[in-house]
Amino acid sequence: MTVTDPIADMLTRIRNANQGLKDSVSMPVSTMKIEIAKVLKNEGYINDYAVERGESFDNIVLDLKYSEDRQQVISGLKRISKPGRRVYARKDAIPRVLGGLGTAILSTSKGLMTGREAEKLGIGGEVIAFIW
Repeated sequence: MTVTDPIADMLTRIRNANQGLKDSVSMPVSTMKIEIAKVLKNEGYINDYAVERGESFDNIVLDLKYSEDRQQVISGLKRISKPGRRVYARKDAIPRVLGGLGTAILSTSKGLMTGREAEKLGIGGEVIAFIW
């Protein structure tokens, strides 16, 4: 029996669609995926996201963002905390991605947020993913 990680699946779908220069990517929706999409939109990695109602299940559709000459805005995504090995960061040890050029996504007691927001609030949490 294999255990699938929905967050890793989301990041893989985004990575694959981004490499293929697709305009959008669709996947089954969950609350965590919506929160990650909000962070990606606020940080400027995607244009927008929407939840489409389906007959049997709902989908979240991310509108990927590219530069004027079709260069990818997202150059990399990496899942950090996995079901088999959870990774946590204290408030004074929040990781920096590419020396501050990338974004760390953290799950905190105040919800999902970037590493910079968590530092400002002085809280730590589970390191979900890195994006750059």
